[in-house]
Amino acid sequence: MDTHNITIRTELRPGDIGYIIHLHGKLYGQEYAFDVGFEAYVAQGMCEFLRQYDPVKDRVWICEDRGRIIGFLLLMHREGDAAQLRYFILEPAYRGLGLGKRLLGLYMEHLRKEGYRSSYLWTTHEQAAAASLYKRYGFVLAEEKASDAFGKSLYEQKYELHDI
Repeated sequence: MDTHNITIRTELRPGDIGYIIHLHGKLYGQEYAFDVGFEAYVAQGMCEFLRQYDPVKDRVWICEDRGRIIGFLLLMHREGDAAQLRYFILEPAYRGLGLGKRLLGLYMEHLRKEGYRSSYLWTTHEQAAAASLYKRYGFVLAEEKASDAFGKSLYEQKYELHDI
């Protein structure tokens, strides 16, 4: 895979939100058998992000290959100088190329630049590769709970990062 044509932008454009929601629904349905409830969950979170959007505190990173979105990561500010990492996704053909590491590195840079004191994210036990990446950046598993939220039994996991 040639990565020379991949760009990362930080501004949202018309159509981005709907596409990111679609991409999550499609990939998580195919790869993890999540139901349409997951897509609704992502849609609600994206709406929350847009309602509370602060261009200094919040950020998106959108990976594109020749103008086509192939990856996404979002930083949402929370109370108490905390940030939430959300909707980290890469198209399957673009995994293993270092893009996830690059996106998480940009996320960490923004945390430090804006003076965040902590960060957290929610994922599931099925996301082993992503969890491994989070751990390399200092996130630790802080909470785990059984859930049927997305049409199947799984464990939701909360990872936290302190003292950034």
